[in-house]
Amino acid sequence: MASFTLHGIPVSRGIAIGRAHLLASAALEVKHYLISEEQVEAEVERLQNAINRVHQELQAVWRELPADAPAELGAFIDVHALILSDPMISEMPLDIIRSRHYNAEWALLTQIDELSAQFDEIEDTYLRERKNDIQQVGERVLKVLTGTASTLANLASSPDSTAHMVVVAHDISPADMLQFRDRAFAGFITDLGGQNSHTAIVARSLDIPAAVGMYNASALIAQDDWVIIDGDAGVVIVDPPPVVLEQYRERQAKQVRERKKLSRLKKTPAVTLDGTEIALLANIELPQDCAAALEAGATGIGLFRSEFLFMGRTGYANRLPSEDEQFESYKTAVTAMKGRPVTIRTLDIGADKPMDTAEETAQNPALGLRAIRYCLAEPQMFMAQLRAILRASAFGPIKLLIPMLAHAFEIDQTLAMIAQAKAQLREANRKFDPQIQIGAMIEIPAAALALPLFARRLDFLSIGTNDLIQYTLAVDRVDHEVAHLYNPLHPAVLFLLSTTIAAGAKAGIPVSVCGEMAGDTKLTRLLLGMGLREFSMHPAQLLSVKQEILNSDLTTLVPKTRKILRLMEADAINEAVEQLRTA
Repeated sequence: MASFTLHGIPVSRGIAIGRAHLLASAALEVKHYLISEEQVEAEVERLQNAINRVHQELQAVWRELPADAPAELGAFIDVHALILSDPMISEMPLDIIRSRHYNAEWALLTQIDELSAQFDEIEDTYLRERKNDIQQVGERVLKVLTGTASTLANLASSPDSTAHMVVVAHDISPADMLQFRDRAFAGFITDLGGQNSHTAIVARSLDIPAAVGMYNASALIAQDDWVIIDGDAGVVIVDPPPVVLEQYRERQAKQVRERKKLSRLKKTPAVTLDGTEIALLANIELPQDCAAALEAGATGIGLFRSEFLFMGRTGYANRLPSEDEQFESYKTAVTAMKGRPVTIRTLDIGADKPMDTAEETAQNPALGLRAIRYCLAEPQMFMAQLRAILRASAFGPIKLLIPMLAHAFEIDQTLAMIAQAKAQLREANRKFDPQIQIGAMIEIPAAALALPLFARRLDFLSIGTNDLIQYTLAVDRVDHEVAHLYNPLHPAVLFLLSTTIAAGAKAGIPVSVCGEMAGDTKLTRLLLGMGLREFSMHPAQLLSVKQEILNSDLTTLVPKTRKILRLMEADAINEAVEQLRTA
């Protein structure tokens, strides 16, 4: 067989080399047929029994979680259990069987497809990719219905038992990931997924090379094919020639050596060659992620995405997490960080990511009622979150971060609601930090261009580069037709970044970057040269960024960066940034 290359989305660094192990998709084997009236209740019972069995499987997986399992796995299994309990999954397919006389598999798939289509309309990339969780739950039930629940039965037949296994699948659920922990699991390749899919998050937490969004990889790769995953580039090479295989083995060995060196930097302070201290913080989705943040040497949490607490509640619009439930999560995070600051972003959800997937989505959701706009329109929900965060601030340093602010009245309304939440807690004799710091996400160009509004009212700023780039360039980077236009080094983006950092320094308020640019080592020196002194990123990226900082000298970076900011042509900017890295 001739060698060929596939291109997908890089989500986890490193190189994996091994034999392909294909996981078949149960959805591909499903038969569609109509049943008679007399068969309806028997078919309903068959589907109910399959759902109950999957519930038992998930409970068993949860009970057997190894002590060293990443915290993400347990949380994602909880999410899958919630989805499975949702009436949209546990009841609607039964109604389809009764009303349309579909067989159980067909009814379930019909409902899964309908829900997936609704999630496709969601603008936010993280939430849009939650449709994969619904599909993974459906796949698990289908495997019970079709009798194909064992996914690793043919692993022992691999002709080379010493070769590491590279799992190839249409998609992989977090629960299924546990099956590979005690095996020679080198990496994985999936047709579905993106930067924020659970598959990607688990890959980063396990520090396993992965390439997702490969479209038809599971159809093109054959069982036991030799494959190479270049996790840094999102490239998969199938049946590589011997010379290519040898080159990648050398690169793999080099990366292993480099990672061992990086691990020695955990307790080294992040200080540039000229003596400037830099704060390196971690982004988390779950309180349990704090362990990975501390292990990587983070000096705090720069972004706690609180919307994860609201996930997995499809159809549960009237069952939002209570104030007490949120408080326990925030308290868990702040106590885990042992005195290091935890920045909690208030709910970043809205019309484009409805609490109930049956709700209509906005025609242009990215510009609609989302984030702080949604929270101000739902004051009861927002007040519960504010009180929960304030209560947790009694147990350690918390900073409150407000997303998508653009107008002075939005800031003033938010501050008034925070003051009201404080008053309610005082009346209830609840402890909180009365001096809690309040900051704004700078992710709308209007905010970056009107910084005095923010500097006069708030304590700190955090630049969300993902949305700032999207809004500045009017590009949805997960839309493959325009993704090539998404460019962090566009001169307009660099202007907004540099002026925001400079305005913060002038006003004497801290500025951090918590978007993907913060964890990109190719851009570390550029951001340092702009004056950035606080980076927040995924814990797995922290040591690589620290290494860049330790080798940087601001006395030479600052003047070079000023020259870059005067450039307008893409080629010139790219070349200058590359020279900055290698200088």
